[in-house]
Amino acid sequence: MSILQEAKAHFVASHQHPINQGLHHVTNFLALSAIVLLWINPKISLIFLVISQISAWGGHAVFEKNHPAFFKYPGVTILASFSWSFERWFGLRRLLIKGDRTPV
Repeated sequence: MSILQEAKAHFVASHQHPINQGLHHVTNFLALSAIVLLWINPKISLIFLVISQISAWGGHAVFEKNHPAFFKYPGVTILASFSWSFERWFGLRRLLIKGDRTPV
């Protein structure tokens, strides 16, 4: 198993509460938006990044009662998180895994 696969498995296991999952989808959207806005309006970009982190850490503190997956897999967790959200946003899991009939 690759380090990305391990990080993603740990990420999924650390994000079981539906509200925390929703908060992390918002976090990923805000983070991607912040990257785009960095060249347009750096102040808004910074605000988006701060809100995204408050949302992510708050989800762990309030709903999951655990530490963010980032502590076990620093850096790689960011890729795992984006991968996880993209699979759910665009249904990529169904395309990547043959015969997968589980709901997104």
